[in-house]
Order: sequence, then C-alpha cells, then structure tokens
Amino acid sequence: MALDSWAILNLLDDGPNADLVDAAVESGDAVMSWINLGEVAYIVTRSQGEGAAHAVVADVRSGVDVQLPDAPLVLAAARIKAGIPMAYADAFAAATAVRYDAALMTGDPELLVRPNKRTKIKPWRWVDLR
Repeated sequence: MALDSWAILNLLDDGPNADLVDAAVESGDAVMSWINLGEVAYIVTRSQGEGAAHAVVADVRSGVDVQLPDAPLVLAAARIKAGIPMAYADAFAAATAVRYDAALMTGDPELLVRPNKRTKIKPWRWVDLR
C-alpha cells in the first residue's frame, strides 16, 4: 500500500478506517514519499508543536518505507500535476503509488480520481478511507 498525508493524519486522529492504515503500516509493506511525510510534519507542528511532529515522523519511519523523490519521480509528479488539478504534494503520492504499483490509501478528493485517456497519465489505484 502507498500512503499519503491524509492517511497518516487520519490514523493519528483515529478517523474513519484508521484500522486499515494501521494494518498497512504494521504489515511493513507500506510506502510513502518524503514529500507527503513532510506534509504530516508541518501539520502536526502547527497543531501540536515540533516535538510531536518529530515523534510522528520517527514513528511513521519505523513502519513505512519513506522514499526520497528522485528525478524520475519528480517528473512523474509534475506530469500528474500538469494533467490533473491537484496539489503538487498530492501528485507525489500518486506518482509513488504508480511507481510501486500500490493502491494509494487516502481520503483526499483530489487523489480519488481516474486520469482520462486525454491526459495520458498512468492511472493509480486507490482505497477511499472516508
């Protein structure tokens, strides 16, 4: 499974289907981009402080394969962003899911889309956590 920031924040808040995210993390097979973990860090910093954000990042890293984006992933995210209206960080979540042929766990409506043939973007699978 691939995770975006929405999935991790949902897990932290014990939101809808948080158990699915927890199971993905516990399986040791979850992957996410550092871009999306950075989103988690700034959101937690704003609400709970920097210490809490560092603890969350360390906790996520203990169970999730967090990937630094390389040039091909950056360009894949740029292509997704150019073809589909979404935040650039969301494009990294989608590009990561495509790279690892993994379903993206999210509740973010920007990511719960199917690219059309006109955009020529490889579609990603997703699990709607809402």
